[in-house]
Amino acid sequence: MKLDAIGIVAQDIKESVRFYRLLGLNFPESNEDHIEAVTASGIRVMLDSAQLMEQIHPGWQKPVGQGMVLAFDCGSAEGVDQTFLQITKAGFKGKKEPWDAFWGQRYASVVDPDGNSVDLFAAL
Repeated sequence: MKLDAIGIVAQDIKESVRFYRLLGLNFPESNEDHIEAVTASGIRVMLDSAQLMEQIHPGWQKPVGQGMVLAFDCGSAEGVDQTFLQITKAGFKGKKEPWDAFWGQRYASVVDPDGNSVDLFAAL
């Protein structure tokens, strides 16, 4: 058994695509309620509209609180800093500015358009 895909419910798929493209995910152009990109490690990241979720799962409600955290290896400490700056300059929310963590990584956190925490890291 292997992890194949991660699904994210998006209130605004176009805005979520814009955010995740800044992190290197190559989503195709689409106006569909479901869209996928494949990471460099082969895991599919799937974005589904809230409307599609409501059709598939009647009574579905948007989760409250922090449902998940995704973490992206930026390759270097400079990569963490640059990615954080690129995302926040694009108008997305920074949660925690880059810092040198005691566990030996450069670390930062941002927030995707649906409130999911996304961590950026690299070994020091």
